[in-house]
Amino acid sequence: MASDVSLTKAPTPQIPGSPGSDFLSRLRRRGLGQSGIYVAFVLILLLFAIITNFKIVTPANLSNLINQYGYILILAIGMVIVIIAGHIDLSVGSIVGVAGAISGVFVVRMGYPVWLGVILTLVVGALIGAFQGYWVAYFGIPAFIVTLAGMLAFRGLTQLILGNLQISPFPSSYRNIGSGFLEGFFGKFTVPGFLGGGRADIFTVIVGLLCIVALTMSQLRTRSARRKYRQPVGSMAAFATRTAVSAIVIMYFVLQLSKYKGLPVVLIILAVLVLVYGAVTQRSVFGRHIYAIGGNLNAATLSGIKVKSVTFWIFVNMGVLSALAGIVFAARLNLANPTNGNTFELSAIAAAFIGGAAVTGGVGRVTGAIVGGLIMGVLLNGMSLLGIDPSYQQVIQGLVLLAAVAFDVFNKRRAGSR
Repeated sequence: MASDVSLTKAPTPQIPGSPGSDFLSRLRRRGLGQSGIYVAFVLILLLFAIITNFKIVTPANLSNLINQYGYILILAIGMVIVIIAGHIDLSVGSIVGVAGAISGVFVVRMGYPVWLGVILTLVVGALIGAFQGYWVAYFGIPAFIVTLAGMLAFRGLTQLILGNLQISPFPSSYRNIGSGFLEGFFGKFTVPGFLGGGRADIFTVIVGLLCIVALTMSQLRTRSARRKYRQPVGSMAAFATRTAVSAIVIMYFVLQLSKYKGLPVVLIILAVLVLVYGAVTQRSVFGRHIYAIGGNLNAATLSGIKVKSVTFWIFVNMGVLSALAGIVFAARLNLANPTNGNTFELSAIAAAFIGGAAVTGGVGRVTGAIVGGLIMGVLLNGMSLLGIDPSYQQVIQGLVLLAAVAFDVFNKRRAGSR
């Protein structure tokens, strides 16, 4: 019966052509959800770089951009997994508030060590996720209803924990989670003039080079696996071009960060999460089960996938990541406040959909959600630098989300008409 379920597309005939035409055909086939989203991000960044007189790509602003939107990107990683499975989570913003409040109680009011307070807060996040996951997976209540109830309940719980007050200040080691940097381990070097000049942190540059090597090796393994299973792959010239462009973009960002204060701690947390969850979703049995459930629930059930268990752990994971985002946000603000996390769920959902996740489930990538979140961050940051009124910023943010979902629906209709 498992043979009725196909988790990969059958090979399609390869039409010979130039590397450029091969790349463009792959770009069209993948659409906005994969290759197109990276092109869109680069174009949007270039646009705002030009109209802001390159203020948006200064070392200080890029570093601030990562720290300012890091917690949204953490939420987006969990949210895209929930959406791939065909669900939605409206409670993550409220869990962010609860997590900040609980960590404040543990670390500030009770005087626990920072590491212990962080671990206990993550455990609480897991328990919250398990509570919601039980009602969705085993009781059969739609996730929209369960998490809507959670959004209201956990916001009220945050106010009860804090007593409508706020907790501040946090210890410096806690604040470093949300606004700290790593630099100075190997000193600095002078950047050549054609690369912008200035002094750059050697450790940051080394980490950037290691990331490029890891990314290249990962893409080579993916390419090799596709060949092994006789799936279509592009030409080596197109592969080399994409890899080179990715390396240039990564090194540009790393070099800019190295000129400011080095690697933001938030960026390191995000890098680890992307590597772990990218491997889980793309290379593990659990990840394939998530896609199968979102793609066709009945087929997944008939093929023997433990749908209830997978769904339960998806929400546990979302609870942990929401708690982590709450810790990062409270650390950045140096404040636990009853309003922490307001509307964060909307930003996380927007990042997932802009990054290529499908409304119907079964489609999406962790890296796509990260890029989707960065697109929203660049848009908002760029508009702020231009002095655009926040009301207009919200209008534009909503239109971008609508356009992304409309593009996804358009692609599906066009594919269905073929």
